[in-house]
Amino acid sequence: MTREEAYYNTLNAIAKMQWNMAMILEAKAFEAEKVRNWLCMHVTTDSIPDHASNLSTSLKIHEQNVELIESLTKLCQGMNRSMKTILSPGGDEEEGGGLSGLLDGFGGGDSDG
Repeated sequence: MTREEAYYNTLNAIAKMQWNMAMILEAKAFEAEKVRNWLCMHVTTDSIPDHASNLSTSLKIHEQNVELIESLTKLCQGMNRSMKTILSPGGDEEEGGGLSGLLDGFGGGDSDG
């Protein structure tokens, strides 16, 4: 496998991971909407007597979503570092520096004209 094929496979895997993360976020948004509707209908001043209990109940419900978003953010940051490494034009100057050598033929390189 050549270096270009390895870079292509890596970028393809990153694209698939981004698609899967988008699907996870879409499902979580749908779930959050259902939770919001349920909370609006069932969590009232009659069901929870004081403000502190109301706040702690809401925090327990939303804590899982916050943890998921934090995890996905860390995953995106790692993927971003991987893509920067592959696509950085300042990497190996004699090797073309990541994919910048491949992109020269497609208008991705530096051109003054």
